Amino acid sequence: MLCISIEEFLFWKKKQLSKGGDQASFAVLLDCIGGITTSDLNLKSINPRGNIHLKKKLEFLESVWDNHLQRSCPIQYLCGITFWRDLKLKVTNKVLIPRPETELIVDIVFNIFRKKSEKLFFAELGTGSGAISIALALAYPFSHGVATDIDQEALEIATKNYINSSKQSNLKFYCGNWWSPLESFKGKLDLAVSNPPYIPIDTYEKLPKEVKNFEPKVALLGGEDGLKHIREIINKAPLFLKENGWLILENHFDQSEKVKQLLIKNKFTSIEIVKDLSGIGRFTIGRYK
Repeated sequence: MLCISIEEFLFWKKKQLSKGGDQASFAVLLDCIGGITTSDLNLKSINPRGNIHLKKKLEFLESVWDNHLQRSCPIQYLCGITFWRDLKLKVTNKVLIPRPETELIVDIVFNIFRKKSEKLFFAELGTGSGAISIALALAYPFSHGVATDIDQEALEIATKNYINSSKQSNLKFYCGNWWSPLESFKGKLDLAVSNPPYIPIDTYEKLPKEVKNFEPKVALLGGEDGLKHIREIINKAPLFLKENGWLILENHFDQSEKVKQLLIKNKFTSIEIVKDLSGIGRFTIGRYK
């Protein structure tokens, strides 16, 4: 542990942020590598005459921050950790960094299935870091979930995140493309959720370099119109959902109406477009018959 004065630390912090970057990324750096949370720092800042204890030297933290600024590499990949809802998740460039707006998927589920004692059988398609399915498994301890991903390395990360986040055993991971590993669960699911790749190819080419150069293409690119994977998920969903089973999808900001029509075509009802915190139609949900 490195012990320095709070005054010295705050001066150093101000200097780092003056180089560029944002407060949220810097907070991830301090928490994951420095070992000090934002709330701890806020408390200590009230009495700047005291001392602060860090896990790493300031020179090392500064080198990571400079790397982030110079290469535009997401701070989460450099730290190997991201925060999502109340989870602390391991991430590498094999998985997408889960976004704050995706947290709303879990809230949508809470609105549909209000009793945490419910015994649901749910699936997440394209789990990546495991964020959504882990959050659901923790929130509904009497339920059981299955999560799929096409990348075995991503599943290894998701499995580690589940083990680190929970002492439960109500979530299992399967390797394969979308529904393909779940053949034995046809007609048994109460709920399926997915944040699939939905970026159209033209949009993908214009993504910021911190996304395009570092995050996995397979987790972002949704074909020519962005709906390639969403179509496949919706078309096959009726085979796997129970009657009155729900499907919840995240989509691009301008895709909700098209996704809604796909759900109607596949005999879904109770279809709703749910807006994110920015007022964008980010999620499309429906119930099968």
